[in-house]
Amino acid sequence: MNKSAILVINCGSSSLKFSLLNPVTGEEYLAGIAECLNSEEARVKYRVRNESNSEELAPPYNHQLAMENIVSFIKVHDLADYIIAIGHRVVHGGESFSEPTLINKDVIQVIENLSKMAPLHNPANLVGITATQQVYSHLPQVAIFDTAFHQSMPEKAYLYGLPYSLYKSQGIRKYGFHGTSHYFVCQKAANILNIPVQKLSFISAHLGNGCSITAVKNGKSVDSSMGFTPLEGVLMGTRSGSVDPGIILYLIRNLHYSAEKIDLLMNKQSGLLGLSELSNDCRALEKAMNEGNEKAQLALEVFCYQIAKSISCLSASLQQLDGLIFTGGIGENSAYVRSKVLSQLTLLNFAIDQDKNKKIPVCFSGCIHQKNSRNCFVIPTNEEWVIAEQTLQLLNQKA
Repeated sequence: MNKSAILVINCGSSSLKFSLLNPVTGEEYLAGIAECLNSEEARVKYRVRNESNSEELAPPYNHQLAMENIVSFIKVHDLADYIIAIGHRVVHGGESFSEPTLINKDVIQVIENLSKMAPLHNPANLVGITATQQVYSHLPQVAIFDTAFHQSMPEKAYLYGLPYSLYKSQGIRKYGFHGTSHYFVCQKAANILNIPVQKLSFISAHLGNGCSITAVKNGKSVDSSMGFTPLEGVLMGTRSGSVDPGIILYLIRNLHYSAEKIDLLMNKQSGLLGLSELSNDCRALEKAMNEGNEKAQLALEVFCYQIAKSISCLSASLQQLDGLIFTGGIGENSAYVRSKVLSQLTLLNFAIDQDKNKKIPVCFSGCIHQKNSRNCFVIPTNEEWVIAEQTLQLLNQKA
């Protein structure tokens, strides 16, 4: 094992994902997740050297205790000496951060200030930063922002039709998310075509419990479906996606909804879950649809239509389109969703090869289009590798 491993931390409100990997090759030495934190079911799952195990956490079941457990596990398996830095996923960087950034007190303060734009994400990211700083105070720590890749969007793409003063005073604009994922899969698609990414344009569809579609021109983001928050865009697992703002006013005026109730409705009770009244899990909905559940079928049809429509809309930001990329948990694993989406994109000259589509991911080949079709790829994302790679690049620049 080469002594240049990066510990990657992706901290949520009740979970802490981690991986230890080689930033050059992407080789993974350790991975896992601390889940159900702040509850009696809190546990840490590990995967190391092709072996998996799980350990329950004792009180107080929090992130700090989980981090101490992970640190202990790393020491027991003689991995500690290989860690040269910590890379953190941070969801919202606003306009303050357009590249990987060494974490210090000032950076932490800005991330905290931006929590008002991402109240479900940035505070959790800060918990991960604090926990790792306490146990790895001697190591450099780097923040990689989901929004950074999208800072290349032009004004015409990121401004809303609101008074310009709200953008200047409050930073209300489109920011885009899943930046590390879109960046990674576009690089991989360029490798498949054996053409520099700076000469190519793609539309990347990151489809999971959270979904975003991004137009990438010459390797840079020029527009994306997610906006000021990760709530905008296509409907998702439990998020509504874009809705008429008048609906919010109606709920307030006529049903007396509070801001908290609207937040809960649109972030946790809508999307695939809300429409199907069954599940936010695409696999469960496909199974139910095949068994005749009409609401499951409806939810999936709305989902696929919105994705196809978003892809079509985003094509307006490009002068050429060298391919469409599916990634994320649904994008990589649902042959049905890919087929349904592509069947609605014939005007963009997409034609799916059903045999290739059904073989992925079991017999992963990358391409699922017919011979005379525009390129269409299925590429597993690897955000952890991007975080590790960019962390090392920053350290080398500072050396």
